[in-house]
Amino acid sequence: MLELFVVNKLIIIPIILGIAAATSYAMLLPEEPSEPLTTPIYDSGFTYYDIEKIQTSLKEHDIFVSSPTAITDHTISQYCTFFEKGLPRNVEYCTTTAVLDKNGNTIGNINIGGSTVTPILAIANLETDTLESDKEKTYAIFETVIQTLVCDCWEEEEIGFESIPEWLDTVHTFYYDSDQRSIKSKIDNLADTEILLEITPKDDSVLQTLIILK
Repeated sequence: MLELFVVNKLIIIPIILGIAAATSYAMLLPEEPSEPLTTPIYDSGFTYYDIEKIQTSLKEHDIFVSSPTAITDHTISQYCTFFEKGLPRNVEYCTTTAVLDKNGNTIGNINIGGSTVTPILAIANLETDTLESDKEKTYAIFETVIQTLVCDCWEEEEIGFESIPEWLDTVHTFYYDSDQRSIKSKIDNLADTEILLEITPKDDSVLQTLIILK
C-alpha cells in the first residue's frame, strides 16, 4: 500500500546522517529518551554482509560504496535513529558507508543498524543540488538497495506501480506539486518490510532519504 504525505516545514527535523520521520499531522514530537530496540524480527531479512552485494551492483553504475565503518558509541543516534510509534529508537550497533561517484564526489551514505549480529533497518541518504541532479545515479542506488535488502519482487506485488523508478517518479511529482515542501511516501508490507522515502528541501540542495525497516 502506498501513502503520500506532505510534512509541515515548520516541524521538520533535519536528516543528516540518521533519519527523523515526522508525522503527517502538525504536531511536535515529544522529547523522550531513546531506547535500544529489541525484537525477534532481527532473525529475518537482510544482513550486514548484503552491503557487499550493493557495492558490487553499484560498481556497474560507476558508483563506489566504501567499506563499512562500525558505530557503537554515543554518536550512533546520528546514523541509525528512527521513529517507532512517534518515539525515537536507537539500535545498539550501526555501520555507515560513503557513497561516491566515479569522480570521487560524495553522493551520500548507506547506514545499516540493529544488533551486533543482524540488522533491522537500513538508511540511504542522498543529497544533490536538485532532484534532477544525478537522477540516474540516485535511482540506481535506491533500486539496488531495495532489490538487495528487501527483494527483487516489486513487479510481482500489487503495489500500484510497475517498477521502483515509476514509484520514485510519482514521489518526485508529488514533491513538485506540493511547492517543494517536505514530503514522505510509504510502501507497506513488501516482503514483510516497511519502505519509506522522504524528500527534504535544504538551503542549496535536496535530501532524499530511503528507509527500510523490518
